[in-house]
Amino acid sequence: MNHNLMDIDTLARTLYGEARGESRQGKIAVACVVLNRVKRKKMCGWRDINGYRVATVAATCLKPWQFSCWNKNDPNRKIIIQVTDANPKFAECLDIAQKVCDGEIEDITKGATHYYNPKACAQPNWAKGKTPCVVIGHHLFFNNID
Repeated sequence: MNHNLMDIDTLARTLYGEARGESRQGKIAVACVVLNRVKRKKMCGWRDINGYRVATVAATCLKPWQFSCWNKNDPNRKIIIQVTDANPKFAECLDIAQKVCDGEIEDITKGATHYYNPKACAQPNWAKGKTPCVVIGHHLFFNNID
């Protein structure tokens, strides 16, 4: 899959918004979830490119209600829009985004398409009765959500 600078930048901002307090592995895991969603037609975001409808990383990150840091009412949104690569944590997110999109980092989430941090929010409805496929940092990851 060919990724452009918008994909890399938007993914890095998503990682910064969703996982800046996590370890490198935790940030990688969130990036893997984004790419897993891009691969699933029901979950991806679409963009028209030269008359073709294409699933992209940026469109998936920005798809409404997919990643809370992009929600208009989320206080994180202003932070992720304004951060620059002078911030070491964001620079790390840019590096991870580039490497994940280039295929240099394999999926460490066992195909997860969902996650949440039980220390940051209540259990979402979609997680009720489900068992995480992996726990990385503070996030529980799920690969059995339709």
